[in-house]
Amino acid sequence: MCSIDELGNKPHAVCIPFPAQGHVNPMLKLAKLLHEKGYYITFVNTECNHRRLLESTALNDFRFATIPDGFDAAAADDDISSLCLSITNTCLEPFCDLITKLNSSAPDVPQVSCVVSDGVMSFTAKAAERFGLPEVLFWTISACGLLGYTQYEHLIEKGYVPLKDMRQVTNGYMEIVIDWIPGMKNIRLRDLPAFIRTTDPDDIMLNFVIQEINSIPKATALVINTFDALEHDVLQALSAMFTTPIYTIGPLQLMMNEHVHDQRVHDISSSLWEEDQDCIKWLDTKEPESVVYVNFGSITVMNAQQLTEFAWGLANSNKTFLWVIRPDMVVVTDVDDSSVMLPQDFVTETKDRSMLISWCPQEQVLKHSSIGGFLTHSGWNSTIESIAGGVPVICWPFFSEQQTNCRYSCVEWEMGMEIDNNVKREEVEALVKELMDGEKGKKMKLKAMNWKMKAEEATAPGGSSLLNLDKLINEVLMQ
Repeated sequence: MCSIDELGNKPHAVCIPFPAQGHVNPMLKLAKLLHEKGYYITFVNTECNHRRLLESTALNDFRFATIPDGFDAAAADDDISSLCLSITNTCLEPFCDLITKLNSSAPDVPQVSCVVSDGVMSFTAKAAERFGLPEVLFWTISACGLLGYTQYEHLIEKGYVPLKDMRQVTNGYMEIVIDWIPGMKNIRLRDLPAFIRTTDPDDIMLNFVIQEINSIPKATALVINTFDALEHDVLQALSAMFTTPIYTIGPLQLMMNEHVHDQRVHDISSSLWEEDQDCIKWLDTKEPESVVYVNFGSITVMNAQQLTEFAWGLANSNKTFLWVIRPDMVVVTDVDDSSVMLPQDFVTETKDRSMLISWCPQEQVLKHSSIGGFLTHSGWNSTIESIAGGVPVICWPFFSEQQTNCRYSCVEWEMGMEIDNNVKREEVEALVKELMDGEKGKKMKLKAMNWKMKAEEATAPGGSSLLNLDKLINEVLMQ
């Protein structure tokens, strides 16, 4: 335990993630790494997340705080656009009030010395400026996804966006190759982050992304959860685009596992879902690389027909699988529609070679020896965790920059295959069999293992990501 005197001498980082599981997780890892480097941490959740958080244990020098976000408690948790608007319009003053309160809490709390903010919580730049603090923007997405977002204004200027008609999403228009983006080769319109798929020039998410991208130059530094070898060309393009210095410090789970030594810090959790630990014991009973892991993340939704097609594709592949099915994953279009449940004959047929759960400790799952492949929505956490685990993927992207991650997994990194958005059981069956047994699957596994090796090199002593973390602290946060 730190004494009050010791606390007073610590630098103090206020870390604030966007209130969604995929943003909270990497921000918490970065906070733990900063804590290991000697920082006092205040980890800030907004009220809409605080209502959902499972209990999290604080330490003497790693505390949690909450600020109001103005988000209607009755609104759906997945109403991302309303949440983005509410945060932009509401959070600045409460955040400033929190910093003032922290600065007034001496000697129990050291003076705030820096702000580490989610890339899409850029209102914090005004707070950092008000208090004369360095601010790091942590974009929790891939570098390729971020580069895709930087092109939104150009796509509007060139007339690609907004769409003239939503039929353009499916009539071949999205196959147009965009050949003028530096650092990206043969990218199609459909591979760019999906908020461009709108006919409304005033679309909330389209304009919110542009607003947040335009805030990057106001930050002292930009941090991305990736590593140099994985996204070299993209990172060069981003560095040429912004004067704000960029620090790659990922994969964060490898960084944390290797370099955070206090078990109490490892045990700090900010999970919005209760994790089923029994799945690890179940995986322990399976043969090496024999299980398909299926998880579409914390936000993806599908209809009952898509659920059924995935189910029978998995069943017909005759492979063992672990499937995470959130209670809110299926969109119910009719209150009397019983088809949102998995077919009983599917459950009966696969009960000896499947485990169905509502949430799991994904990082543990992906590094388990029994996992042979991952059917994923291609969210960035899932993608970089599969890279860290050396696990090849089948991609079914849902929204935001998942389409870009899918493209890079399949084409640039050669460790994935894409499944058609209009999912059919025959395609699921064929791709799962190829993933687990086919020649392409074997090549993808080799590629995935090669990327795993490079990720481990980046996070080892002397590696680029560890060096960049030290540079971030010495060049930015301690100034």
